[in-house]
Amino acid sequence: MKSHLPLLDPLRFGAALGVAIFHQMFWSWAWVSIGVPGFERHVAADVLYPSAAPYAWFGWVGVEIFFVISGFVIANSASQTSPGAFLVGRALRLYPAVWVCATATFLVLLLFGSGPASETILPYIHAMLMVPKGVTGQWLDEVYWTLAAETAFYGLVFCAMLTKKITLRHLAFGLTIYSAIFNAAALAVLSCTTSSDLPYLVILMFRVPCAAFLLTHGCFFALGIWLFISANRELTALEQIAVAATCLAGAAEIYFFASFLLTSVPAIADQSALVPVAVWAAAVLLIALAAKCNRQSADIAPVEAPAYLRTLGLITYPLYLTHNVIGAAIIRALVDSGLDATSALWIALGLLVLVCWFICVKIEPAVRSALMQALSHFGKLPRRQPASRRPALSRGLRLPVPVKVKVATSQP
Repeated sequence: MKSHLPLLDPLRFGAALGVAIFHQMFWSWAWVSIGVPGFERHVAADVLYPSAAPYAWFGWVGVEIFFVISGFVIANSASQTSPGAFLVGRALRLYPAVWVCATATFLVLLLFGSGPASETILPYIHAMLMVPKGVTGQWLDEVYWTLAAETAFYGLVFCAMLTKKITLRHLAFGLTIYSAIFNAAALAVLSCTTSSDLPYLVILMFRVPCAAFLLTHGCFFALGIWLFISANRELTALEQIAVAATCLAGAAEIYFFASFLLTSVPAIADQSALVPVAVWAAAVLLIALAAKCNRQSADIAPVEAPAYLRTLGLITYPLYLTHNVIGAAIIRALVDSGLDATSALWIALGLLVLVCWFICVKIEPAVRSALMQALSHFGKLPRRQPASRRPALSRGLRLPVPVKVKVATSQP
């Protein structure tokens, strides 16, 4: 099975940049129309980018692109390993970056923030443990809400692997139906909701329990699984219908949140809620085309992707975790030193990319190594077999291929 798509790394990096631009060029000042944002308000500069609003307001859709990519990547990982190795691998991938980035965010808020330090202690502890604070509590950084959805998906995959009966196909069908029903109901509620009630609905959609139970975003992970399956074999007619359902459910969720922003922020009232839907659809189409090419070239030895593409993929995670609060603090420092707001923004993003490169190349591996040593004291770590010795598909989330019926033919 050959299912690594080099396209995913630059696409993931582009999505992270889109989210960063959204937060710094749009949300940093547009939140005034909606309510109090997260802790970034304590370190942000008083700058406005109203002329950039038509180009920056939909950058948040990068999160939905992340979820699709995550569904693809996790399906690939889970199909080729044991439950124990999968769980340890996910912990070793997520926790080191979170510990480094959450600690850096906490220190920035303590040293440069204007709010009381006591407000950030409990959110910091929850961030380090990757445990959401709750429906009404604040995250250490607003971007951390996505980790609730990610960890819920990983937990679901792990439980499915333990059964040794639930396949990727079963999991994708379940998430498709589950999330599509919820998003259809959300659209129905949206159609009869006043603009004053919309913010409360969005808070419920993006906080616990909706994020942690994959109610609104399960369709994106399901779509990623379907794209992974399509990278290895052709989809059946029923599976193609399921793909269409996940796409419609994903479009509904994006349309819901876009409508909230357009209704709540006067500066973008003339924009279309279909713009982020189109951006997301274009990203999904790129992944689908790459998956099709992967399937058609199954008999050809894979070409090693350039190292810089893989590096872009590794930078994405710490960049996503640091761009909001730490990025806002850098912009304020640059603006206070005399730079104009636009130059400060791009310099801050450039500095963050360099810092995140250093984190993923130097700091994160060291933390991961220490974590592995700590885990080894509690028991033997699951061994990861060399690629040449791994089974094509693990028992836990095997990839079911339609059985071909052989027809006997008479010999001449």
